Amino acid sequence: MFRSLLASSLLASSMANAAIQQYSASLDDSIWVMSHASPIECRIDHIVPSFGVASFVTKASKDINLDFHLNGYRQNPNTHNVSLRSVPPSWKPGRSVSRIADLAFYKQFDGYVNEQHAWQMINELERGNEPTFYFRDWYGNGINTSVSLSTINFSPVHNEFLQCVSRLLPYSFSDIAFTVLTYRSNSNELTRRSQHRLNAILEYVKHDPDIQLVLLDAYTDAYGSRYKNQTLSESRASVVKDYFVQAGLDEDAIEVTGHGERRHVAPNSTALQRQTNRRVVISLGKELL
Repeated sequence: MFRSLLASSLLASSMANAAIQQYSASLDDSIWVMSHASPIECRIDHIVPSFGVASFVTKASKDINLDFHLNGYRQNPNTHNVSLRSVPPSWKPGRSVSRIADLAFYKQFDGYVNEQHAWQMINELERGNEPTFYFRDWYGNGINTSVSLSTINFSPVHNEFLQCVSRLLPYSFSDIAFTVLTYRSNSNELTRRSQHRLNAILEYVKHDPDIQLVLLDAYTDAYGSRYKNQTLSESRASVVKDYFVQAGLDEDAIEVTGHGERRHVAPNSTALQRQTNRRVVISLGKELL
């Protein structure tokens, strides 16, 4: 670890005192755009002329998260050390460069920064400083290279981004991909808690076009005739299917199976055990890339 940090520090130092191939947007071509804004994802993009696109992305989750991607027009041909620094712009002379992180950009992957370091990059942009990556460019036969994010035109889009972040749902796809809902006795009516849970799932589904499959498996307890329970389980699954269709999901993407009183997950001796067996299991699937 010490050797890696030392190497990154020497890299940044040597580059500060040598000719550098610089990539950054000028006053006339600095563009920041809000490329995605929904309750499940907020994304802003910045074009770095002749190099690629820089993006900040945060998604619906119960946890605080932020990812930064530096997507170069040319693929990373090898893994290389990168020094990330906050650099004051040329019109603010006298201010010193500060360290944000020492990183590795991996072969055939975009440049990537996440969590607190990504938020620190946004904070530096807000303060008028330029997050800058220093590395040796394989395409230039090891030439010292810097890639900077411009602060010009950042503030208006940053405000939009923060407003979007404040509206993100407090749960992610993984939180709802597998859900068990329960019913009232001898009814296709969900319990109040399960209805709230279903509403949360539907709110997510409305905004995620990547969800391509919904499996609904419905079950009953063992009270009543087997035929009645089979019919009741099918009715319960159909009611939930109608909710998904109303939320905008393609009906052909929803598969419904009523299992009746088969496959209990608890005995049927008590009211609580029977309620556990009266359930519908929702499994969500996304398109494989």
